[in-house]
Amino acid sequence: MQLHFTKDVLPDSVGTDFQNLNKLNEQVSLALTEQVYRKLSEPRERFMQQLTEFAGEHGMSAGPLRNLMKSVLLVPQGALKKNLTGEQIKDDLLTLGLSEEKSAHFSLQVSEVHYAALTRLAVGQTLMVNQLVDMEWKFGGKNDQTWRARQIWLTLELVVRKGNSTENVYMELTLPQFYNFLHEMERAKASMECFS
Repeated sequence: MQLHFTKDVLPDSVGTDFQNLNKLNEQVSLALTEQVYRKLSEPRERFMQQLTEFAGEHGMSAGPLRNLMKSVLLVPQGALKKNLTGEQIKDDLLTLGLSEEKSAHFSLQVSEVHYAALTRLAVGQTLMVNQLVDMEWKFGGKNDQTWRARQIWLTLELVVRKGNSTENVYMELTLPQFYNFLHEMERAKASMECFS
């Protein structure tokens, strides 16, 4: 099965999920398509809550609906990454077993109706940079007499600002990795000084 949005071999469950999507009536299918775009544009927690509510409203089980959504979301995410046309998206959906009518509607939503918003979202996620607030480091080592080997490492604790909150990020580096990291930081500093 040759697909435009991915070169990977998809699990059989993806094809089954698209066949199950065909079984849904038109109204539920259109509402589910809107859920796809909510997923792509809203935080995960809020989306999961909305998906559970959607399942309840339409007499569906939340677990299978989540699995179905995971499969369906592969297409628009892959289409955005590879900048596919509406026709390529439609071809992929048909190949996956979605009906002609639902494939046409879905591809139109991805390629025209929601394209600008999805593209802005993808660019925003791609270019998101976190501000380094603080950094601490510790050297550690181990001298193994049996093997006459010496291991030295560096533990870094980075405090980064993500939006309005901060998050601790921990890394453990060997000395060669640390020197590569240091070299990259020096290059970044030099680049930033050129622009300021």
